[in-house]
Amino acid sequence: MEEAMKALQSDLKSLPKVVMIVCILVYYARFTSSLIRPGLPRLLSLLPVISLLPFIPFTFSMIHFRGISGFFLTWLCLFKLLLLSFGRGPLDPSLPLIRFISLATLPVKLQEDQKPKQLTTLSPKLLISTAIRAALLSVLFSIYRFKEELNYYVLLLVYCVHIYLFLELVLSTSAITSQLLGMELEPQFNKPYFTTSLRDFWGRRWNLMVSSILRPSIYEPAKIYFGPLGGVLAVFLTSGLMHELMFYYNNLRKPTGEVTSFFVLHGVCVVVEWWWAKYQNWWCPPRVVATPLTLGFVAGTAFWLFFPPLIRGRTDEKVLAEVAAMMALIKETGKWLIGSGN
Repeated sequence: MEEAMKALQSDLKSLPKVVMIVCILVYYARFTSSLIRPGLPRLLSLLPVISLLPFIPFTFSMIHFRGISGFFLTWLCLFKLLLLSFGRGPLDPSLPLIRFISLATLPVKLQEDQKPKQLTTLSPKLLISTAIRAALLSVLFSIYRFKEELNYYVLLLVYCVHIYLFLELVLSTSAITSQLLGMELEPQFNKPYFTTSLRDFWGRRWNLMVSSILRPSIYEPAKIYFGPLGGVLAVFLTSGLMHELMFYYNNLRKPTGEVTSFFVLHGVCVVVEWWWAKYQNWWCPPRVVATPLTLGFVAGTAFWLFFPPLIRGRTDEKVLAEVAAMMALIKETGKWLIGSGN
């Protein structure tokens, strides 16, 4: 844990510099977009920013910092800037600078039927839900003390819950920042444990912010040339390639293609589901059967293709060491605050 603590302290020192660099890059993107019309000229003007964003996460030593910054910058921000190049997406050069930066770099989105509001206070419901997720995640971490005694597949199931709670916590924290800026936010997850099909899971319940970015940037252009089903496959292929990059940020190991295979497989299954649903007289399972079948398929294929690259690189052990270091730092900070208050 000593090595993880040193990495944490180093990354915390680097964080303000990284934030400043990102703000400067996004400000440049906003400024040039306000002067240059959408299309190839604007895309060329944004290429310096688009080219630099994927390298910023390597500034950090910790997996958590590399992974989160990679998701925010290399996936969400980069795709939003690509959409901005052609006058599409949530970004608009006319937005106030702070809101533009928040929309560009955080996994949030303004409701289309809402105008930006003035700075506001935090919603108690949001604070409570964030605290609950943090508490559940801390309970989950305590289970890892018995990791060696857990069945392999039970451990993988714990990892599934870990990823869901961690993403919920990260996105809730982003929502707190955006709510302070008076933004109306769309939910990032919609009770994925109630899903009834793969189409329902990926399209309407899991990581909705990514879905809303991939739809205009990948699905709609691909649909023009390859039809709706080709657009679906293009989205899942892109998602797989981006997840390979996210995994590379996490473990710094050569991509194996397993994660891409996971998403391509799910894309093919979504197409088959769509084809099956077209025939109304064909049997479809009731919700009580469809939900466990869908979740079982997602978990089973994740055990097969999604988690092995992480476990193979011992990324899970490094993550746990980083969590222990962060919790130790929080405890030390709490003791210092209590001591300084007396």
